[in-house]
Parts: sequence; structure tokens; C-alpha cells
Amino acid sequence: MKKLAIIGLIAAGTMSLMAADGAALYKKCAGCHGAHGEKHALGKSKPIKGWSKDKLVESLKGYKAGTRNVYGMGGLMKGQVASYSDADIEAVSEYISKF
Repeated sequence: MKKLAIIGLIAAGTMSLMAADGAALYKKCAGCHGAHGEKHALGKSKPIKGWSKDKLVESLKGYKAGTRNVYGMGGLMKGQVASYSDADIEAVSEYISKF
């Protein structure tokens, strides 16, 4: 029983180390959106500061799928999030939603 508990703790620790880091992921976004999501990206979009996590997840998944093209930024944003896993999208959305 103790061995199972230890294995469970090790697995949980490993998973948290592997969890996506929203702050690190957001670094590539900050150039256009600002350090705290306060900028109009490339002078076109509305600031993302104040958006809910759900709205951010939906938007990023839409860009990744190629089904979202707001302000003509669909292609650019698709490239930005193409490498993001669902866990990355969740993590960066959670991070941004705290601005």
C-alpha cells in the first residue's frame, strides 16, 4: 500500500512538472498583445485583457483549427498557436484571464 502511495505522489509530481506554463507560453504573445494583454495587437484587435478563460480557449482553438479569422488575423494567429497542445491552450488562457 505504501508503495502505491509513493508511486502516486511521484506520478503527481512528475505531471505537475510537465504541466504547461502559461506565463512561459505567453511570452511569444506579449510582443503584439502587450505584457498584460493591454495592447491592440498590430493596431487591429481589441485588447485581450479582461477576457474569460473560456472565451480565450474558444478563440485560440478556433485560430488553431483555422475556423476563426477576426480582424484578418486568422492566418497569423493560426501560426502562433499551431504548436500549442490543448493543455498549452488551457494554461495560457488561464494565465491571460488573470490580467
